[in-house]
Amino acid sequence: MGAELFESSQAARETFEEADDSLGFPLSRLIFEGPAKDLQNTANSQPAIMTVSVAAWRTWQEMQGPQAMDAKAVAGHSLGEYTSLVAAGVIEFSDAVRLVRKRGELMNQAAVNRPGAMAAILGLNELAFAQICDETGVELANINTDDQVVISGDKIAVARAMDLASARGARKTIPLPVSGAFHSSLMAEAKAGLADAVQALNFKAPKMPIVGNCDSKSLSNADEIRTELVNGLCQCVQWKDSVRHLVDSGVTQFVEFGSGGVLAGLIKRIDRGVKVTTVSDTASMRKLAEDKS
Repeated sequence: MGAELFESSQAARETFEEADDSLGFPLSRLIFEGPAKDLQNTANSQPAIMTVSVAAWRTWQEMQGPQAMDAKAVAGHSLGEYTSLVAAGVIEFSDAVRLVRKRGELMNQAAVNRPGAMAAILGLNELAFAQICDETGVELANINTDDQVVISGDKIAVARAMDLASARGARKTIPLPVSGAFHSSLMAEAKAGLADAVQALNFKAPKMPIVGNCDSKSLSNADEIRTELVNGLCQCVQWKDSVRHLVDSGVTQFVEFGSGGVLAGLIKRIDRGVKVTTVSDTASMRKLAEDKS
């Protein structure tokens, strides 16, 4: 993950080195070499994913210069919000990578104290999802598309909700390989620690609109952003509505920075009329630059 960027881009190499220096340990070695068990620990995976995404964004800036900043807005799904803050100039990357490391540690401890699980459910409408939540006590963690959500909560409740969903016609139910019930009330004890960490940092006004997860509206100042980050630990990621808000505001092309292409796939399902591109290496960036020209 991110190795090609490291080898090809000075901006990417500097990003990985900055992450290592900021955290005080070789995160880049863990990203490139593993072991997978250590990388999958949420306290490591969160700064790792954000570092790769920021490395991709900075490589794009390196290639495009001032033209790289012609975005109408930025948004991120859960952890991705932190990358969007860096891209919008709200927070320095060195602060952001330490903040998401702290976020991961707090979430991991909350998961140990109040164990839980998450699962994706595909093929039902929102009313059916809401009824299943009411009957089982699970919570909606992500509303990704019209017919895809992620549920979160107590392990037994999540298993029961998956069974109910299957019985009511869900196309697929997928238990997620995560360490806790993220974006649910089981994360509540992590909020105070994250609030303290967020409050200690200098947040600047965004250079471009940032569409938040919790209410799918543009965040315009530091206080709104701080509140969004803290509340996001327990509240549902309203990704479907965030994308629709962007489309309604005039966005016709989405570019996903970072490894994989999960968000690009979701966006295509939300609105087939927009153009979506994933850039994770220099080849995909060159193609995007050619398309834009």
